[in-house]
Amino acid sequence: MASAKTDGVTVVDHPLVQHKLTLMREEHRSTQGFRRLLNEIGMLLCYEVTRDLPLEQIEIETPISKMMAPKIAGKKLVFAPILRAGVGFLDGMLELVPSARVAHIGLYRDPDTLVAVEYYFKAPHDIADRLVIVIDPMLATGNSATAAVERLKERGAKDIRFVCLLAAPEGIAHMRGEHPDVPIWTVAIDEKLNDHGYIVPGLGDAGDRMYGTK
Repeated sequence: MASAKTDGVTVVDHPLVQHKLTLMREEHRSTQGFRRLLNEIGMLLCYEVTRDLPLEQIEIETPISKMMAPKIAGKKLVFAPILRAGVGFLDGMLELVPSARVAHIGLYRDPDTLVAVEYYFKAPHDIADRLVIVIDPMLATGNSATAAVERLKERGAKDIRFVCLLAAPEGIAHMRGEHPDVPIWTVAIDEKLNDHGYIVPGLGDAGDRMYGTK
C-alpha cells in the first residue's frame, strides 16, 4: 500500500482507499453504504498502521516438513475507538486482527466550547505493555484526539498511534503540538475548519452519517 509520510503524519494514498473516501464524501450516500465503506477503510488503514509490527521466528510443522516461520512478537494490540464514531472503524480492524484487545474512550464535544468532555473509559489493565491504536474518523479541532491520548497516557500507555479518515491542518497541529510522540495516519488532509469546528470540504458529521441520526 502506498503512502506519503511527513513530520509524523502518514497520508495513505492507495487508490482503493482514496476511491472509498470519495464515495463516503457524497452527500446522498446511504447510511448503510457509509457504514460499509467506513468498515472497509478501517480494515485497509489497519493494514497500513501495523506494517512495521515486530516479528519473531517460531518453529512450525507444515504438512510437508518442519520450518522456522515469522509470527508477530509481543502482546496483542489494543484498538481504542473514541465513541461513538470511532466504533465504525473497529469491525474492519478486528476482522484483520481478531485477537486484539479493545479499549473504549467516551468523549463528546461541547457544542459551545468545542472542548472534549469524558463520560466513559475502559481499557485492558496491562495497556502499558501493548501498542495502542486510537481510532476516530475525524481529526478536526484535535480536542477529542488529544484528550483521548492524554487519558491513555495517564493509564500507562506508552506506545500510541492515531488513525483517522480525515484530518484538518488545525487538528494535526494541535495533536502534534500536544503529543509529538504519537504518529498520525489519515486518508486525506482537508482545507480547513469552519466556524462550527467541522472539516471543510469534509463529509459532515461521521457519527450522524454512520448511525442515521441528526
